[in-house]
Amino acid sequence: MAAYGRPSLRDLFDEAPTPHIAHPPETHHLEFYIATDGSFRESGGGLGAVIQTRDGQRVARLSRPQDCPDNNVAEYRALHLGLDVLAARSPADARIGILLDHDDLAANVNAAVLAGPGTQSRPHHDISVPQPTGLHWRGIRNRLRDFADVRAARINSDRNPAHPLANTPDRYAHVNDEPARCVLPNVPDPEVQIPPPSRSNRGASD
Repeated sequence: MAAYGRPSLRDLFDEAPTPHIAHPPETHHLEFYIATDGSFRESGGGLGAVIQTRDGQRVARLSRPQDCPDNNVAEYRALHLGLDVLAARSPADARIGILLDHDDLAANVNAAVLAGPGTQSRPHHDISVPQPTGLHWRGIRNRLRDFADVRAARINSDRNPAHPLANTPDRYAHVNDEPARCVLPNVPDPEVQIPPPSRSNRGASD
């Protein structure tokens, strides 16, 4: 379960909008969720990431100091770092949900997913990447192809569990010493269809 009584990443994801791409009915079948954040300060910023399985088991937490030229680069670097770690600790066919508090990055991820794996595929929506993030965006695109399915959701920074890890890496440096874990989520009964929280309490007319 999520630590300190906070919502699990899955709960946050199910309640958040996914730019350009609808929450699929099988949202609750995603296997891993990752929240990332990057911070920029003249005195030094940081990168943060939290990874959990569908049932709330922790896979990893990262809190790294990082000097970045601006906030955009910090956000892209944080997602690149988090996806690298998740790819190393999950099956090749994993289905993942990504939580971001950066509007354009979330939109770009979903547009890239909709464009498909082919390098010549034309995206359904425009992808506009700030020039300094180019190499990290290329790395993110490569990592997205490692997974069977990906959705990115947009959350507010005050609800992003990676936010404090990115903003105060000196305070959370100890999380980087946690043992590496490759955790698989519990497999639900295939006969049980559980709608995500954003749908389960709605009336028939909603």
